[in-house]
Amino acid sequence: MSEQSKSPQAPDRTPRVVIAGAGMAGVQTAVALREQGWRGAITLLGDEPHQPYDRPPLSKAVLLGKADGATLDVDFPGLGIDLRLGCRATALRPADRLVETDQGPVRYDYAVLATGAAPVRLPGTEGLSGVHLLRTLDDAERLRPELAGRRRIVVVGAGWIGAEFATAAREAGCEVTVVEAADRPLAGALPPEVARYMAGWYGDAGAELRTGVAVASVAPGAVTLADGTVLPADTVVVGIGARPATAWLAGSGVALSPVDGSVLADERLHTSVPGVYAVGDCASFPSARYGTRLLVHHWDNALQGPRAVAENIARGEAEGVVYDPVPYFWSEQFGRFVQYAGYHGDADELVWRGDPAGAAWSVLWLRRADGPDAVAGAGRLVALLAVGRPRDLAQGRRLIERGALLDRERAADATVPLKAAVR
Repeated sequence: MSEQSKSPQAPDRTPRVVIAGAGMAGVQTAVALREQGWRGAITLLGDEPHQPYDRPPLSKAVLLGKADGATLDVDFPGLGIDLRLGCRATALRPADRLVETDQGPVRYDYAVLATGAAPVRLPGTEGLSGVHLLRTLDDAERLRPELAGRRRIVVVGAGWIGAEFATAAREAGCEVTVVEAADRPLAGALPPEVARYMAGWYGDAGAELRTGVAVASVAPGAVTLADGTVLPADTVVVGIGARPATAWLAGSGVALSPVDGSVLADERLHTSVPGVYAVGDCASFPSARYGTRLLVHHWDNALQGPRAVAENIARGEAEGVVYDPVPYFWSEQFGRFVQYAGYHGDADELVWRGDPAGAAWSVLWLRRADGPDAVAGAGRLVALLAVGRPRDLAQGRRLIERGALLDRERAADATVPLKAAVR
């Protein structure tokens, strides 16, 4: 048979899921799809050249040279997952069911957006020598010799990542100053009456914390503050937050939040575009539990959300699940193990368990129950911060999931197990 007479090859119509992003959320989505029985093709696009890795160790073991990496233990070939490293998603074309990448288009039947979040840069510092972020494995590798050299380090931002990096830098013997524009550490996460106790942890660890002052400029070897103070700095680490990495979706029809740029997923993590889901740091979702839309930039969300996405794709949304988790995260800082579960608002009542000046204590947030659920002297547990009290966290998280009402007086008694304070 001549070449001209050969029949054209039929297009490949194997059902395909394309996942943009090979961080924890993307990888877990791919794995969960196989666990849910998805027999079609799975393509996982990762913009970094490294094998997919876990991020929490970057600010701890990897940074201090106690581990070479945090590669996820996943047998991609064995699971039939087409992992494409160094392949960045650049656009989504729903009309053609294509994900555009810097290596060419990839056809999809279902697409999952899992591109995570990008760190916010300090204005005027991009490309400046000695200024670092801490988001990727390459970031941690670049910072490791800075810590080993016991340099003078200025950390901009006293949020979770700033506190964790300062902890590691002090452990390495560096001179550390942390600068925070707000009047307290963790200003975006915790109320003043809680965060003020955490401010003392910095001094106890030998780090200097300067709050209520912004950075005016950064130059090689120095950071100048808005009040005119000049801080010597061999190394500057910026940890002032992250924003959903969704700019590549411009023109796709995927609805984004005008406030934070997150993908506006629904209660099943489906986007405004048919066949397209979003999960992890790039996506916000409505929570019936809390009556608001949540954007959760924490590891547990990147672990739990993919299971819902996978089930909704593999089984169909008619048999799938609604995603309404109790958010959870943890942090190790200045010799303390800090855990938080739930979501609290300004109107929720704060109840202390234990002495916040001590080594182990908890804070509860109770919401007043209305209507037939209203009980005098009780409130519904909606959030919990535990410092060195893992039992409080474990019991509290389950109680939040149940929507349990707690007796205020008994809940405030640190000797009473939380589960024994249920009304």
